[in-house]
Amino acid sequence: MYKVMAVNAGSSSLKFKLYEMPEEKALTSGICERIGHDDGIFTIRDKEGNKVTKVLPIKDHSVAVELVINGLLEHHIIESLDEIKGIGHRIVQGGPYFSDSAIFGEDGDTEKKIESLIPLAPLHNGPHLIGYRAFKKALPNVGQIAVFDTSFHQTMEEADYLYPIDPEYYEKYQLRRYGAHGTSHRYLSEIAQHKYLHDKEDSRIITLHIGSGASLCAIKDGKCVLTSMGLTPLGGIMMGTRTGDMDPSVFNYLVSKTGRSAEEIFQEFNKKSGLLGVSGISNDTRDIEAAYHKGDKRAILAIKMWALKLSQFIASYACRLGRVDIIVWSAGIGENAPFYRQAVIDECAEFMGLKLDKKLNESTIGKEGVISSKDSSIPMVVIPTDEEIMIARDTVRLLKL
Repeated sequence: MYKVMAVNAGSSSLKFKLYEMPEEKALTSGICERIGHDDGIFTIRDKEGNKVTKVLPIKDHSVAVELVINGLLEHHIIESLDEIKGIGHRIVQGGPYFSDSAIFGEDGDTEKKIESLIPLAPLHNGPHLIGYRAFKKALPNVGQIAVFDTSFHQTMEEADYLYPIDPEYYEKYQLRRYGAHGTSHRYLSEIAQHKYLHDKEDSRIITLHIGSGASLCAIKDGKCVLTSMGLTPLGGIMMGTRTGDMDPSVFNYLVSKTGRSAEEIFQEFNKKSGLLGVSGISNDTRDIEAAYHKGDKRAILAIKMWALKLSQFIASYACRLGRVDIIVWSAGIGENAPFYRQAVIDECAEFMGLKLDKKLNESTIGKEGVISSKDSSIPMVVIPTDEEIMIARDTVRLLKL
């Protein structure tokens, strides 16, 4: 038995989960929040599963890593650092370079390529590297790998990942559809293929990773055919704070009419649009649902728009696949919000013949289960996603543990 850690470093946070392998037993998880502040927050689960939280200065990611390591030892989750044999890092953007996870080798090639892709994921790739370097300094003899959100989508065909503009922009600037949430979509498709389709050949699956950030994936025979997010996570369906796909001229029109900078409008499209922008209430679907039931017009409009966008994507992905064997719901909304699942299916039920079982849908919250009725044209299931276990598995595979 040995231990591997899955890490997701953000600009001011560092999430982690420690596994005992090969049993895939989760030993602990936690997060360092408000990195860079005097009132940083460190949370870890002890051996009994209780949350232990400290508020203290967390100067930088190196301090955060020290807190994680000391926390593992202090709570006797490990007795020695030698027990940790590998660390896997979530990396949002792998560009065209990575169709699989990759080892952070001595030559620095993986690190350099991730760094070169910072312009495509400025909020993510930089902090991911900071996390990697902090762990490398603290545990220099432990192998580390990068697990990319984009690698699962590298099987898309040119016609699906290129944009209808001069190909020179792709050749010069690597401008194309990359997608995101690939680790989640891969996990969901593997569970669906094995457990619900019984490893049948010629499988066609639509996976819905629907949280505040959301994406769809059309998967044939275990490989991504099409995904909804684009060059960045701003593309695709309407989300918690993101616009999703929209007429590009809206951007130029708003810049010219408002006198605001392109960067200001871009940030608004990313952080103040979607469900938040339309409802004027929140990006939390629970708040919007509560307002909806009270008759708030903007909340009603926001949910209608969101459901329409998602249903249209589902229908178009079914067209792209030719047929669909199963639809998988997952992530924060997909796993926990029967009301929103029903709102989406209501919009495409007549055309696609989709039907939810009311009792099953309403009782399937935060757990796996079938939610479609027996006479639905396509089975639908909820599968809680687990990106961390995929990171742990790839760590074991690539480091040959």
